[in-house]
Amino acid sequence: MRRTDFSYELPDELIAQQPLAERSASRLLTLDGASGAVADRQIVELPELLQPGDLLIFNDTRVIPARLFAVKDTGGRVELLLERPLEGLTALVHARASKPLRPAMLLHSRGGPIRILEKRGDLWQVELPETPLGFFERFGQMPLPPYIRREPDARDASRYQSVFARRHGAVAAPTASLHFDAHLLAALDARRVQRAFVTLHVGAGTFQPVRTEAVGAHVMHAEFVEVNAEACAAVAAARARGARVVAVGTTVVRALESAAGGGTLAPYLGDSALFIVPGFKFRVVDAMITNFHLPESTLLMLVSAFAGREAVLAAYRHAVAGQYRFFSYGDAMYITPAPDAHALTR
Repeated sequence: MRRTDFSYELPDELIAQQPLAERSASRLLTLDGASGAVADRQIVELPELLQPGDLLIFNDTRVIPARLFAVKDTGGRVELLLERPLEGLTALVHARASKPLRPAMLLHSRGGPIRILEKRGDLWQVELPETPLGFFERFGQMPLPPYIRREPDARDASRYQSVFARRHGAVAAPTASLHFDAHLLAALDARRVQRAFVTLHVGAGTFQPVRTEAVGAHVMHAEFVEVNAEACAAVAAARARGARVVAVGTTVVRALESAAGGGTLAPYLGDSALFIVPGFKFRVVDAMITNFHLPESTLLMLVSAFAGREAVLAAYRHAVAGQYRFFSYGDAMYITPAPDAHALTR
């Protein structure tokens, strides 16, 4: 497979720059992976697509204000984006500056001095004036994705979080869950749809393009995952009653399938660099809700692995023609799997 196999044309005006007034006002494009059939619906119709007893699984990660600006002694501006807190006062960050950074360099921020320690692959290890989460919570700003071409405002502090956000650590939102509000959740409860939670702290790598022409040569950034015993028990109970497991977002898909990497779902705590591409056999997820993803991205490859590349790209062409809103603050899809998406034994 080649990166360009996952390309599509997207007019800039379809990239959502602002959230809708109401979370559950989004449109919902359904894709039947078995037939390729698509239908135009609204997210408030989701309960009609689910059966009593189906299990929705959400990512409960919370986005931290992970973007911070600093200056060098020379006055040069540096933009830092937290990737991961480390022990003590250290962290891994993405750094963007007009001239390269160097180990031992001192940066100045409104929260105090930041010392550059060493290069770690594409990232820099830095030492901060206080523990990373506390420092960025106090002095950082909400890290809106690069395709949102405006500065974050007060509204983003709440709208770039899901209503379930509770475990600090993400630098990007699990955007499929942004559509859920009290009104939609009440309708799902009335339908007797169950819910459970996993954690995947989304890293800035989610926005990194696939730079290798051969898909298999791409290296994923690792992200922290926790699938606890309670979530595993909820999946087992859903299986026992003949219900489906519906992942709310690609982050949930990656968390669950990482936890099932040994063949069956089991509690998992640690990093995952799972790269899901066509040919992958899913062991846990029966359907997914997801936003639209960037051309040639790892997330579009994951969705294509689930429902079939040609069916997904045809659905995206339908969405473009239908003027759907794309990416983080955009509309959603409800996707069921292609016939060959699952492992023979689950």
